[in-house]
Amino acid sequence: MSNRVRRSFRSLKTSEPIRRARPIDGAAHEHGKTDGPLWSFPGCAWGRLTHSPMRYWWVNQNQTYKQELGGGYLWSPKRNANGARNPFYESMREVAPGDLVFSFVDTRVAAVGIAESYCYESPKPEEFGDAGLNWERIGWRIRVRFKSLSNLVRPKDHIGLIRPLLADRYAPLQPNGNGIQSVYLTGISEGFAEALIALIGPEAIAVRANAIQADGSMTVANADLELWEHHIESEVDRDISIPLTDREAIITARRGQGLFKQRVMAIERFCRITRVDNPTHLRASHCKPWRDSTNDERLDGENGLLLTPSIDHLFDRGFISFQDDGQLIVSPVAHASSLERMGVPTRETVNVGAFSSGQRRFLEYHRDAVLLRAVR
Repeated sequence: MSNRVRRSFRSLKTSEPIRRARPIDGAAHEHGKTDGPLWSFPGCAWGRLTHSPMRYWWVNQNQTYKQELGGGYLWSPKRNANGARNPFYESMREVAPGDLVFSFVDTRVAAVGIAESYCYESPKPEEFGDAGLNWERIGWRIRVRFKSLSNLVRPKDHIGLIRPLLADRYAPLQPNGNGIQSVYLTGISEGFAEALIALIGPEAIAVRANAIQADGSMTVANADLELWEHHIESEVDRDISIPLTDREAIITARRGQGLFKQRVMAIERFCRITRVDNPTHLRASHCKPWRDSTNDERLDGENGLLLTPSIDHLFDRGFISFQDDGQLIVSPVAHASSLERMGVPTRETVNVGAFSSGQRRFLEYHRDAVLLRAVR
């Protein structure tokens, strides 16, 4: 390692150490995230601390580099072609605005980006063309503002520096410095990220500075998610095989109103978080999202909970969910202080009461496919 890199690497490590929170299990250690912004809230799943430090991610983009870099996003399927979970697709669910992403292409780090949204469901980009022919039609998407680099660092040339910084599991590189083709997105430690920033130089330092200055609680309105749902709604509206009154009920259900709300109200009486019981101030929120449901499921009362608008937002976007026994789950990327202000306790055990067997079936889907928490 050159003297310039050694000086840069030392300068990046002069900030005051971050007090480490207790991880809820070993997953954070396996990903080299022991200094990451996670906290174990009693009775809840992980929650992100207010003003927490950024996390660092490595993405292999050989097949889709030009499309993702040009479009300013990451996209992955939700599962492998055989239906099995993929830990590197699951990582998409724990990226938060302000996180730093290193793009690895053809043996080199070609770009550095700042995440500008949480993960959300999105159709496979049309511009992918024949890439990933076996991938699912619906996957995970994250908005990222990328900066292409002029200094394209080849990690293999610096493996002596990097090897000690690789995690035991889910590392993006082999011990000899070669990439691992099966990796899409994986978390890397702060030490690994600092080494990469020092090797890349001023370009990466500037991107990191911009990420630090950004409001980590921000999110970007998911315009493409809205367009997708509008597209599905238009298909329902044009489907003459569905009786007109049913079409109207299905479309109204998307907004948590109409026949769907009536059916939910036959089961639920109030918002399970805020205890508000005035129907005027409640929405019927789908456990299995309207966009993912069949028409029958879109109108099934057991596929819904009565929630106030702010809680509906948190539930719909996957910042909270529930265990079958009623225990509240808080996503690891949730902004804890914002949730507290919305009336969601994050530092105590919360149980909202048990659910029916039908509700549990739909809540399982919510935990599996909506909640912003990786399952590995």
